[in-house]
Amino acid sequence: MLILAVIFINLALLFYTIGVWSEKKQGELKVWHLMMFGVGLLFDALGTTTMSKLVSTGFELNFHGITGLLAILLMLFHASWAVIVIMSNNVNMKRKFHKFSLIVWIIWLIPFVSGAIFGITR
Repeated sequence: MLILAVIFINLALLFYTIGVWSEKKQGELKVWHLMMFGVGLLFDALGTTTMSKLVSTGFELNFHGITGLLAILLMLFHASWAVIVIMSNNVNMKRKFHKFSLIVWIIWLIPFVSGAIFGITR
């Protein structure tokens, strides 16, 4: 089950990174970027759920737990906001959206890295 959780989390990193950096490089939010955000969020949720089943304590109020919860909530908000931006078809919003994406992606990396470190040191 650990291998599956690691695969899910790494797929989340892959898809979310593709979505965020492709959007930045192309300079405008597109539907396929939103799909990458959604797939990244899905794999993050699967990985987090699988990892939580491996530890008997469940959610822990520590650095990794708090940043992980914040990251998932931000990813959910990010994807929801992307839907609104796409549906509004506001060119200016589509062009500026990547700034928000980068912030969310950087925040998401914090629990990704802390989880890897925590997993290695355990």
